[in-house]
Amino acid sequence: MAVVSTFRRLLRELPDDWADARFALRMSDPEQATRAAAFLGGIGAGRHGDTVRFFTARRGAGHGPDVVARALGRVDDAHLSGELELVSSGKAEPVPETHRSTLSGAWDAALATLPPDWSDVYAELELTSTDQLERAALLLSPLNPARFGGRPGFRFRVARLSGYGASPGMVRRCLARLDEEDIRGEVAVVHALSDTELWSTQGPVWYVGGKAV
Repeated sequence: MAVVSTFRRLLRELPDDWADARFALRMSDPEQATRAAAFLGGIGAGRHGDTVRFFTARRGAGHGPDVVARALGRVDDAHLSGELELVSSGKAEPVPETHRSTLSGAWDAALATLPPDWSDVYAELELTSTDQLERAALLLSPLNPARFGGRPGFRFRVARLSGYGASPGMVRRCLARLDEEDIRGEVAVVHALSDTELWSTQGPVWYVGGKAV
């Protein structure tokens, strides 16, 4: 059986919580072991006699299974024969459960930093994944969100008393909808004004990149 096929089979036999695995590739003679070690040098393999040893790790430090498999494929392509053995494997450490802050909670915290007489805010929500942009845009539609700077997120205006922008409560409700669907990101106040007065307009105008927002 090809070495790379044996490698993949041995990985499938590992428990679901495996974190790393160490292997020994035993060649038919030291000369073949030297050649195999050369092909596997990129994954940090070491040779002793007719045996080449290497390891793979699911994540973090070390070479992942796909990288190792490609290196082993070069051994097969060179028609080197050997027996691959799983020497040992380690389990992943359990990840401690941590409290994840919500977007609605982050919004409350952002507002708490503003002065009591704040009137207008230009706010920003940056998502952790571009895959959720379309769904987030739909859930945030009452805020009239706008994309910005090529980053995965939106900016929107907020008016506490009057003028152009969503109310703080509406912002919180929209962000809570994102929380319910586990859409994650960071929310922040970009600009804030206090005690503004309307004069034949819908409120203050901010210029970002030469454009009114």
